[in-house]
Amino acid sequence: MTDIFTKDERSRIMAKIGGKDSAIEMRVRRLLFSLGYRYRLHVAALPGKPDIVFPGRRKALFVHGCFWHGHEGCKRATVPEQNAEFWQRKIARNVARDETVQRQLISAGWGVLVVWGCEVRANSDDLSNRLHQFLEG
Repeated sequence: MTDIFTKDERSRIMAKIGGKDSAIEMRVRRLLFSLGYRYRLHVAALPGKPDIVFPGRRKALFVHGCFWHGHEGCKRATVPEQNAEFWQRKIARNVARDETVQRQLISAGWGVLVVWGCEVRANSDDLSNRLHQFLEG
C-alpha cells in the first residue's frame, strides 16, 4: 500500500509527534494521581529521563508507544511498508536505547516499569493493580 501523503508531508506530520505529554502518558498520570500517588515528570538527572518518577520510592515509569518502542506481539507495532528499512532501523535503535537506560537505572538501585500504550487503552483496573503493585512492592 502506498502512502497517501508526499514524502515532505509525511515528514512534517511525523516531526510533530512529541515525546512528552502524549495521550497515553496523560491517562497514566491521571490514573496515578487518582490513586493518591504524587510524582515528578521527565527528571533529566536520571538516565533516559523517565516519563514519571517517584523519587522517594526510587521508582521510574516509562510510558511507551507500541509503534515507537517496538512492542513485540502488538498489532500497533507493525512496521510501515513504505520505507520499511528506515523504520526497522529506527525502532531497533529505540529498543536498544530503552534496554540500556533500564539497565542503568536498575544498576543505580531504581525500580523500573514500562507501561505500553495498548495496556493503557485496554483495562484500567488491570493497569491500576499493576501500578499499585509496582509502587508498593
